[in-house]
Amino acid sequence: QGYTSFWNECISSGLRGGILIELALRGRIRLEPRCIRKRRLLDRKVLLKSDAPTGDVLLDETLRHIKATESAETVQTWIDLLTGETWNPFKLQYQLRNVRERIAKALVEKGILTTEKQNFLLFDMTTHPVSNATEKQRLVKKLQESMLERWVNDPHRMDRRTLALLVLAHSSDVLENVFASLADDKYNVAMNRTKDLLDMDPEVEAAKAGGAEMIWAVLAAFNK
Repeated sequence: QGYTSFWNECISSGLRGGILIELALRGRIRLEPRCIRKRRLLDRKVLLKSDAPTGDVLLDETLRHIKATESAETVQTWIDLLTGETWNPFKLQYQLRNVRERIAKALVEKGILTTEKQNFLLFDMTTHPVSNATEKQRLVKKLQESMLERWVNDPHRMDRRTLALLVLAHSSDVLENVFASLADDKYNVAMNRTKDLLDMDPEVEAAKAGGAEMIWAVLAAFNK
């Protein structure tokens, strides 16, 4: 329809996972080193590497939350805290509020989305459909090509942001839409390769990943 589904709850947590990955790619956070006691990705804490502002409101807000914690938390815990899905009353202040709406408004300012009122049965709802399809098609094409013409059969040879986008689209339950426009034979190839990629063991791949550990940690959190 050109806008994200109101009923897709996965997008909310997927965006928070994306924020953690972006902060890691920008060198602001990292996972604590592996040790005998904490080998698993989901047991290792997220550590502050630099509190230098990024210039992005949501990233900097998350960075302040991570810096403010008395004890470090895991990737899974941070996704829960940032989405507000925590039973700990002392951690409620770490929730990132209205993330979808704030990102949508930022994309409206950039001319990629627009703002409309849609009528859903008994009530009107503000939606943000795509107004500049060029940027959307660029991303769709990038992911399609990464699974087809530019397939490298090794996630560690993939561009990190492309790998992250695949993981996050999967986590947000929108990845199948990316391949929907393909012919049947290409669709099957792309989906099978994507499944093989996402079925890899995050623990094994993170050990090889170097700077991409956070991407595999987020995938592990959503696969749990």
